[in-house]
Amino acid sequence: MADPRFIHLRVHSDFSMVDGLQKIGPIVSAAAANNMPALALTDQMNMCGLVRFYGSAHGKGIKPLVGADFWVQSDELGDEQFRLTLLAMDNDGYQNITLLISRGYQRGHVQGRPVIDKAWLGEHAKGVIVLSGGREGDVGKFLLKGNRQMVEHCLAFYQTHFPDAYYLELLRTGRPDEEVYLHMAVAIATEFELPVVATNEVVFLTADDFDAHEIRVAIHDGYTLMDKRRPRRYSPQQYLRSQEEMAELFADIPEALENTVEIAKRCNVTVRLGEYFLPNFPTGDMTTEDFLVMKSKEGLEERLEFLFPDPAVRAERRPEYDERLDIELKVINQMGFPGYFLIVMEFIQWSKDNGIPVGPGRGSGAGSLVAYALKITDLDPLEFDLLFERFLNPERVSMPDFDVDFCMDRRDEVIDHVSEMYGREAVSQIITFGSMAAKAVVRDVGRVLGHAYGFVDRISKLIPPDPGMTLAKAFEAEPKLPELYEQDEEVKDLIDMARRLEGVVRNAGKHAGGVVIAPTKITDFAPLYCDDEGHHPVTQFDKNDVEYAGLVKFDFLGLRTLTIIDWALGMINPRLAKEGKPPVDIAAIPIDDKKSFALLQRFETTAVFQLESRGMKDLIKRLQPDCFEDMIALVALFRPGPLQSGMVDNFIERKHGKEAISYPDEKWQHESLKPILEPTYGIILYQEQVMQIAQTLAGYTLGGADMLRRAMGKKKPEEMAKQRAGFEEGAVKNGVDGELAMKIFDLVEKFAGYGFNKSHSAAYALVSYQTLWLKTHFPAEFMAAVMTADMDNTDKIVTLVDECQRMGLTVIPPDVNTGRYRFSVNEDGHIVYGIGAVKGVGEGPIEAILDARDRDGPFRDLFDFCNRVDIKKLNKRVMEKLILSGAMDRLGPHRAALMATLEEAMRAAEQHAKAQAVGQVDMFGVLTEEIDDVKKAFANVPHWPDKVWLEGERETLGLYLTGHPINQYSSELRRYTSGRLCDLHPTSRDTVTTAAGLVIAARSMVTKRGNKMGIFTLDDRSGRLDVTLFSEALEKYEELMQKDRILVVSGQVSFDDFSGGLKMSARELLDINDARERFARAIRISLDEQRIDERFFPRLCEILEPARAGVCPVQVNYRRPGSRVRLTLGTEWRVTPTDQLIDDLRVLLGRERVELVFD
Repeated sequence: MADPRFIHLRVHSDFSMVDGLQKIGPIVSAAAANNMPALALTDQMNMCGLVRFYGSAHGKGIKPLVGADFWVQSDELGDEQFRLTLLAMDNDGYQNITLLISRGYQRGHVQGRPVIDKAWLGEHAKGVIVLSGGREGDVGKFLLKGNRQMVEHCLAFYQTHFPDAYYLELLRTGRPDEEVYLHMAVAIATEFELPVVATNEVVFLTADDFDAHEIRVAIHDGYTLMDKRRPRRYSPQQYLRSQEEMAELFADIPEALENTVEIAKRCNVTVRLGEYFLPNFPTGDMTTEDFLVMKSKEGLEERLEFLFPDPAVRAERRPEYDERLDIELKVINQMGFPGYFLIVMEFIQWSKDNGIPVGPGRGSGAGSLVAYALKITDLDPLEFDLLFERFLNPERVSMPDFDVDFCMDRRDEVIDHVSEMYGREAVSQIITFGSMAAKAVVRDVGRVLGHAYGFVDRISKLIPPDPGMTLAKAFEAEPKLPELYEQDEEVKDLIDMARRLEGVVRNAGKHAGGVVIAPTKITDFAPLYCDDEGHHPVTQFDKNDVEYAGLVKFDFLGLRTLTIIDWALGMINPRLAKEGKPPVDIAAIPIDDKKSFALLQRFETTAVFQLESRGMKDLIKRLQPDCFEDMIALVALFRPGPLQSGMVDNFIERKHGKEAISYPDEKWQHESLKPILEPTYGIILYQEQVMQIAQTLAGYTLGGADMLRRAMGKKKPEEMAKQRAGFEEGAVKNGVDGELAMKIFDLVEKFAGYGFNKSHSAAYALVSYQTLWLKTHFPAEFMAAVMTADMDNTDKIVTLVDECQRMGLTVIPPDVNTGRYRFSVNEDGHIVYGIGAVKGVGEGPIEAILDARDRDGPFRDLFDFCNRVDIKKLNKRVMEKLILSGAMDRLGPHRAALMATLEEAMRAAEQHAKAQAVGQVDMFGVLTEEIDDVKKAFANVPHWPDKVWLEGERETLGLYLTGHPINQYSSELRRYTSGRLCDLHPTSRDTVTTAAGLVIAARSMVTKRGNKMGIFTLDDRSGRLDVTLFSEALEKYEELMQKDRILVVSGQVSFDDFSGGLKMSARELLDINDARERFARAIRISLDEQRIDERFFPRLCEILEPARAGVCPVQVNYRRPGSRVRLTLGTEWRVTPTDQLIDDLRVLLGRERVELVFD
């Protein structure tokens, strides 16, 4: 260490989460630029950044010092917490700091944060240096309180447990009481012969970062910047001061500077990185290697019997499987990974034995025959040309990585099993960090700066919600953003500050699927982080760092589709059993089912895994896949690279014989490549094909070919020059012309950038095919399962109900007598809406309903329901929701009567319950009130109007299920339009068509040219029409383009190449009221003398009054015996014929006595 003057021993990165602004890279770079030979990272109560700090510091020639800032509690200070900084002198110290941090999290938060007990320090003192925490430490607090006795008491504790390793910390950052404390601390240090040390408690890089850091802290604490209650805990001086600045600042206390260097010399921690430590798998008396060989050979035998039931065919095919298995086993055992395969095999087999659905595999692991033999994967890699070396390359040592999909609902059971098997202290999930993303950071900064919600909302809404969106990308995507930024100073200030905070770590969570299993305790490798209650521990190192630290990651991923398949089979197989048919084994279905491919070719793939997006349907329509290999290709083709490069077009043209197939190019091809490229019509689509071409043409080993594939992906000139030379040399040795070899190399290099992992594509194509097959052969059960999975997503349910109707399936309202929590299928084959999808009805009430029904059978009526169901779990509000949704339609005359009778039914049930509770009996000892006696008559009320009925469904189900709002307008819409949507046809440019319907979806977008356009979809129950408003029309009609509005549109109708339906470019939009004003000649009401009394005309005036000032005349047809007269009210009584007016008149007069006149 070359004569340093000062070392920073207390530095926070953004991993502190409650403070700290900078990422580790810039901190280390700044330290290196200042020639600092060492640096400590001491984030608050965590070491989340340790691995990347350790690596980054070594990379810059800086000695990394390992430690953390702690919050501590003790009996001496009661509820008042204090701070200490702990630094590791050696690996014992590192281990002790790890354990202290973990204990702090495991016991749960105290006063909103993880805290350690002071007593724990004595248990974990070995190898640890303690910095006293300055004015915020226990000694500092007692010094400032003037409590000499407690100062001595605290010092005695530290001198006992940390002799020669306790330093009184001095800071000069301009915060209250710092200088007062400093003089007291120096005096006490002299008196007790204690060392002092200077720190700067660094939380940002430069003084200019102070404002941004204050906002960062205020975001975390929930204050606005100007809030007088906001704690001001930081100063502008807490930046990464240079050695010279610190030397000048503490020139009067040189030993405080010297001790920073002394401490840095004392701290020597070696963090073992880049090694792998696997838990021991129980194999009895056998070695792990031998056990793997045995299990693999047993498993392969089972697989071969399934694949080739004919013994002769099996004997013929066996050699290639045996040879491949031996090669793989040799590599796995030589690389030291047999335990990894066995661990994965065990928890997958346990899951299957316990009825937990497991995916067929994903990622490159599907290329391993050993994995297939061990039933880790379910795809035969030889059948689909999947390569083991793409998964595990003997020429490049790296851990194998199986991504395993489990049923979403039961994934945690598998993790629990693994915890039980290997020990709970040895198993943990992995941390993930949430950062301040573009949209959120604008909202947060705006709130903290005190801007009005509307102002911030307007800016935030301009940022697209796409994953990975940044402010820089948003400025390119949305022209209004840079425009506002330049025009409005407040917007500029907000965006500038948001840019400084964008990407800063904000919080921690749990990785979706990562689980680590250690050979010993997890804390031997990484500290733990827990939730506020001290539960659900995760490693403080993220998925990349935890592997670098030596722990092997296993991905336990939850795949919703597996849950859907499981739910569907749970309905299908009981039905088949009743019919005396064998159950469906989804793993054994044929993958060449003609009906399934016919459905696929009609691109009817809504709800089919990975194949339901609009773009994918377009690709399916063009490709017309007719075999499983085509489905594998679909997954690989539907990516930006292939779509934009023209590869997709070539693939489709070649498949349909419109372009000659060559291997790979008509000018440069070689016959030996035909077997490799034939499944993809000569197109280099998969990474495995790149590897096979190198092997076949240039004699590469598959391991070497994998290195070539990686090199092509990275595009490093030096490496590529080396690979070119090697490829040419190998090809010439194989008798291939050198020029041809290089031309093919260039083509391979070009396509390698677009190449996709075939193993992953094949595994996911299999899941896609399984859902396609279920939709084809068991449509009702499949769709019911899909809707259950999406029951919390109203928009998705609307789409799925529409798909059911298109498929000819009937979806009926929820039903307390036949329905379940999930969507189900009744004996008529109808899908019964899941009661769990009714808004406002929770699991508790549904459980009570199902318990009562399962116990005593279906409910007879509303009174019976109220009597038998536990009313404590079903309050009046819940029952109203059930009535509105249609779930009680079988329990009374109609919904209006059920609603009007509900209170009486609940009251009667309550009386009955009280009578039972007190044992009210007559002289013969029989209850005086049996259930039948409670039954009362239903209220005699009229049916609800359609509008009320449908609105109730929309409120509780999120959609109109038993009717459609358009129905009440159908007669008048015929007067405004060219016909129903199903009757429309394309028109010439000059022909205007008028159509009408309910807006079911609407959105605005910006075209590539920067013009805004609107797109919405109309539905009139006969069909649908996509309508486009270009910029001029959009500006005029944007307010009308709202979901759930009835609109009349005029424009040009044309054919939509994608959907196969029609679309309209609209010129004019009218809402229903505007259409009536334009087209209706009058509103006509019919009266007779029986209906007229002294209250009639005042009520009629009351109804007409709000609608006056319109242009539509009111006609009155009056009839009495022997005479009839028609009169028109004066012009002052002309009205706007709104829905409200028509509804009110119909209530007063009767539906048939109010009509719009068009002739």
